[in-house]
Amino acid sequence: MAAGAKLKVHGFFGGSIALTIGPWPPLSLPAGNPNDIMRKISALLLFLLAWTSLFAAPVPAPPTLNASGYLLIDMDSGRVLAEKNADQRLEPASLTKIMTAHVVFSELRADHLKEDELVRVSKKAWQMPGSRMFIEVGDQVPVSALLNGLIIQSGNDASVALAEHIAGTEATFADMMNQHARELGMTNTHFANATGLPDPAHYTTPRDIAKVTEATIRDYPHYYQLYAHKEFTYNDIRQPNRNLLLWRDASVDGVKTGHTESAGYCLVASAKRNGQRLISVVMGTPSEKARAADSQALLNYGFRFYETHRLYGGGQALTKVRVWKSAPEQVEAGLTRDLYVTIPRNEYDRLKARTEIDPKLEAPINKGDRIGKLVVELDGEVLAEAPIVTLQAAPDGGIWRRAVDSVKLWLE
Repeated sequence: MAAGAKLKVHGFFGGSIALTIGPWPPLSLPAGNPNDIMRKISALLLFLLAWTSLFAAPVPAPPTLNASGYLLIDMDSGRVLAEKNADQRLEPASLTKIMTAHVVFSELRADHLKEDELVRVSKKAWQMPGSRMFIEVGDQVPVSALLNGLIIQSGNDASVALAEHIAGTEATFADMMNQHARELGMTNTHFANATGLPDPAHYTTPRDIAKVTEATIRDYPHYYQLYAHKEFTYNDIRQPNRNLLLWRDASVDGVKTGHTESAGYCLVASAKRNGQRLISVVMGTPSEKARAADSQALLNYGFRFYETHRLYGGGQALTKVRVWKSAPEQVEAGLTRDLYVTIPRNEYDRLKARTEIDPKLEAPINKGDRIGKLVVELDGEVLAEAPIVTLQAAPDGGIWRRAVDSVKLWLE
């Protein structure tokens, strides 16, 4: 085999992976029994693969940040790449507005709200302290403009105006936020308002705030684009987005900053490079510069040392399984959703996958029934598990089929 030639070996479920062999001189085949020669070649290739694996570059430890808590996660696979106090309850400040906007997006999708719908500004909304978009009492402001003020300018006035318009009061809107939090599995979160202003009953965690961020990006891609806007002008007042990474890193397209004296400086950032999306959450840093620098450090670390692969698509047939006492005898099986794994760079060829399926499945089986699982490993570490389901129904076979298969099962 010439130096630099490619060898195809079996990968997941009969797929193939191209391995480059070399740079060694051409391999001369000795005379002798062809089967002996092939066994020797196979042993040599296995030795070479094992030898090269010993020199795989280890992934360095993630950056250490001066923050109360942080998290770096791959959105598609869900793998955590760095964390500190990810489940500690912290003040979110204006990171709260990620959930505020999420609720508004939900109302828009449900057609309970229109983008061009006019919202009357109350005195309470107008007099909100902190960051503002500068709406006036009695103004009739379109929902779309308030969304821009909420997301780009982090307007507390816009937050309250939308909350009151949707739910009647900000307190009722906070109840809606908590309901959404429960649905998203944000088990260490409670919202007391729509702005993030300090309140003893207002808290979240880096892991929880990442969940609502993921849901926003996944479920509302059209509205998520607002988080990439660098500025917004309302009432002749131009204000820039406080997310400094939008100017520093072209791959960053969101998400939200936050700051109060008690919460410190916070930033949720998301970036996409070469199809891989990472989300970083940094809470409780000492300055605006620190939250941007720390978020950039986490993102650069994740993209530099890890890569994400989509192994199989949801609904794609991975294998056929035998179903006893059924007609047909075999049905296709696969996954319910796309399966992604995040691994250290250049480790793809070392992934291993196996299926665990009940060998004595009996009819009737419905389409979508769980019959086993797929396990993906790297060097013995389980990276992902996914349920395997039937992609077709397996109804009862005829009398003869059931009788024959009953005997076969009894004899096994």
